[in-house]
Amino acid sequence: MQSVLLDGKKLSIKIKQELKQRVQYLQSKYNKKPTLATILVGNNPASETYVNMKVKSCQEIGLGSIKIHLPETTTTKELLKEIQNLNLDQNIDGILLQHPVPKHINERECFDAIQIEKDVDGVTTLGFGKISFGLEAYPSCTPAGIMKLLEEYSLDVSGKHSVVIGRSPILGKPLSMLLLQKNSTVTICHSKTQNLPEIVKQADFVFACCGIPKFVKGDWLKKGCVLIDAGYNPGNIGDADFESCKEVCSYITPVPGGVGPMTIAMLLSHTVIAAEKKLNQI
Repeated sequence: MQSVLLDGKKLSIKIKQELKQRVQYLQSKYNKKPTLATILVGNNPASETYVNMKVKSCQEIGLGSIKIHLPETTTTKELLKEIQNLNLDQNIDGILLQHPVPKHINERECFDAIQIEKDVDGVTTLGFGKISFGLEAYPSCTPAGIMKLLEEYSLDVSGKHSVVIGRSPILGKPLSMLLLQKNSTVTICHSKTQNLPEIVKQADFVFACCGIPKFVKGDWLKKGCVLIDAGYNPGNIGDADFESCKEVCSYITPVPGGVGPMTIAMLLSHTVIAAEKKLNQI
């Protein structure tokens, strides 16, 4: 079987082109440039690279971008004050606190300090709760990007068995809730799951998001299933063994070029929506 590649890079370009037009409309009609504020704490090189990518993506579609780089010694109290200033700033539509922050900072408290209307990265517990209840909020960007990718290729999870491998608060858990909203039957697996290959073998849709390179093997999969690899490990390696899996799947995401570009596209989309909502309330 020859798998069809789910091209997240191509779809992300299409989304960005549409967003660029919406940004231009907001500027022409309201003289308003939607703006994303990104907070980076410390000197993690990978985090700095991710933040720069996000800033560049904002520039590509005409979004305003404010980058706040705080020193490694920043306290929880100081970071909370910075977030509160951004909450109060009417020119800021979205706030992103880059994960991870230095270990001495209470990251969860800082995430939850972000105003729900500006939580475009989908990191607050309130946002997760709303998504779980089918209420309006911005979902975490990677799960949102995965759902958009499935929609683009007309891959319907309704009534199908989805196995999610991973339970992180910004990927596995919110993805599972979004799949439930689409009427999928969801099994969440994790490091303590027994007989994992047997469970995966039952799945129509497999979502690999455990952070372990080449973890999911081709002989775990049911013939014709859909495999979404949300992993990104050193060396551009996903959480699934692509070579063995592509022989079994009907559809599969490449790494890179699959889920990754969709994550940033959703961040930009959420920021534009936040600006549109604010202007419609004026």
